Amino acid sequence: MTINKGIISRGNNNTFSTIAIGEKAQASTTTPLPSAEPATEADIPWDLGIVTILSEELRSVIDELKLRRHKTPSGLYFYQGEHTVSDATLRIVATQTQSQGQRSTMAALENLRRHYNPRLWALVGIAGGIHDDHARIGNVIVSTDVVYYENRKINPQDTRRRGEHRQAPAHIVHAVNAYFTDHGTPARINGQMTAHADDQYEIYPGVIGSGEAVIADRASDIRTYLTTYHEKALAVDMEAGGLSQYWQENSVHGTTNPGWIVIRGVSDNADEHKGHSHHELAARNAAHVLSRLLPYLC
Repeated sequence: MTINKGIISRGNNNTFSTIAIGEKAQASTTTPLPSAEPATEADIPWDLGIVTILSEELRSVIDELKLRRHKTPSGLYFYQGEHTVSDATLRIVATQTQSQGQRSTMAALENLRRHYNPRLWALVGIAGGIHDDHARIGNVIVSTDVVYYENRKINPQDTRRRGEHRQAPAHIVHAVNAYFTDHGTPARINGQMTAHADDQYEIYPGVIGSGEAVIADRASDIRTYLTTYHEKALAVDMEAGGLSQYWQENSVHGTTNPGWIVIRGVSDNADEHKGHSHHELAARNAAHVLSRLLPYLC
């Protein structure tokens, strides 16, 4: 006869915990150690993530949407808050890139996705106008179409650019169309600086040309290429291509890919008169247009 004492385990993958055997045996439990990875704001739904480049752009967004500064345990700074539109309250977060350009923009978007995972991305700030009628200084361009112009083939005789054209998701395009249906094309706003409060500025839908160049030459071959490529190319920047590229590559994730939109106030005409004097006007007008679009986008 076989006498078994204690625990007999037959089979695989058996687990025993908090067990005591024998006289005066005691079992005790321990409190689980906290996770080494702190919880992120992405665990709570966020509606809008905004990327800005210049300090004037970020300040304009903060003032327009009443955002508050927030520092993550890892040392990143974001600006977050709530904004009520119609019968909904939107959770909004904004950030600033480390530098100008497509690469820094993609890094900022990744930080937003990792910490907040918003369902809509907006690139908000200034741009250079390349259309004499629609892109005057202070006007705002709302874009769901981006042409990245940097790809090119250099031949012995010439250089041939190969533009990449990307469009925002259909529901964002429909939202922008609805805004202009309600408010007209162009829509109009008053200037968002005290000195320009009585001035009216126009809002147009249009194409943004995006690359790595700061353009300050009316005769630039980039301007010529963009206006030939698409007659509705209204402005140029250095970040929208990174936004549209990141959106496309982010589509491999299992979660729903956020929509995106670009809102640019015109601060110069991408010519020899380019300067900084109209940055704040253009940035504040762009931030105001974003707030007017929110009931349609969200």
